[in-house]
Amino acid sequence: MTQSPTRVLDRYIGLADKVIADPSAVDELVALFAPDAVVQLDDTPVTGPAIREMYCEFVAAHAESRHFWNTTVLPDGTERATWVVAARMADGSLMTAAGVEHARLDDDGRIVELRNEYTRRPG
Repeated sequence: MTQSPTRVLDRYIGLADKVIADPSAVDELVALFAPDAVVQLDDTPVTGPAIREMYCEFVAAHAESRHFWNTTVLPDGTERATWVVAARMADGSLMTAAGVEHARLDDDGRIVELRNEYTRRPG
C-alpha cells in the first residue's frame, strides 16, 4: 500500500517527478506555495507568477527524472529534505544532482520560503 506524503516537502519533491510525466500537474505543484512565496533553487530568488514560469521551464528541460529524499522537521517547524536526482534531459543527455531543501511554511501549511543548497550541482 502506498501512503500519501504528509510533509509539504515530501509532496513537493514527489511532484517534481510527476510534473515531468504529466505537465498538467504543475497546478498541483504551484498550489503548494503561498501567493507571496519566495523560491531560491539557485542564485536568483523567484516570486509570484515567476514561480509557475520557473517550473514550466523545468518541465520543458526534462524528459524524465527520479528523486530520492529524506525529510525531517526541524525544531522551528522548518522542513528539511536531503535529496538526490537522476534525470534524462529533453535533449537526451543524462544529469545527476543532489542537495538540501529548506521550506518555511505559513499557518495554512503552504510554502512561504523554499531554499535549495546544492551538494552536487547538476551535471
